[in-house]
Amino acid sequence: MHFQLIDQVIERSAERIVARKSVTSAEEYLQDHFPGFPVLPGVLMLETLVQAGRLLVGEKDRPVVLAEVRNVRYGNMVRPGQSLQVEVALRKQRDDGWEFDGVGKVDDQVAVQGRFRLAPLEQATA
Repeated sequence: MHFQLIDQVIERSAERIVARKSVTSAEEYLQDHFPGFPVLPGVLMLETLVQAGRLLVGEKDRPVVLAEVRNVRYGNMVRPGQSLQVEVALRKQRDDGWEFDGVGKVDDQVAVQGRFRLAPLEQATA
């Protein structure tokens, strides 16, 4: 299944991207997470950072996958009607991929932050 969480790229340079994911009550996964108290699942917050990282490195000719995650912390929840603004910065490019720092905020309050590495699919599975 392929789904795009990034609704808008706000800023982009060679080493940094800022993007937005707007959460609406129409999103199917919110029915079960959690009934009566819908929030964006933490794994989708992380996936929003990953998708921003993919946009930053611009690999269109080959699949780029999440290879490693470190020091991920969650703070505030993201509810329907709110937007998660993510900022992903390239730490370094390596032979086996790219290392990033990422943070996602709602109204200047941290919802998710951490470090991660993306790698071309053939290198991540080797």
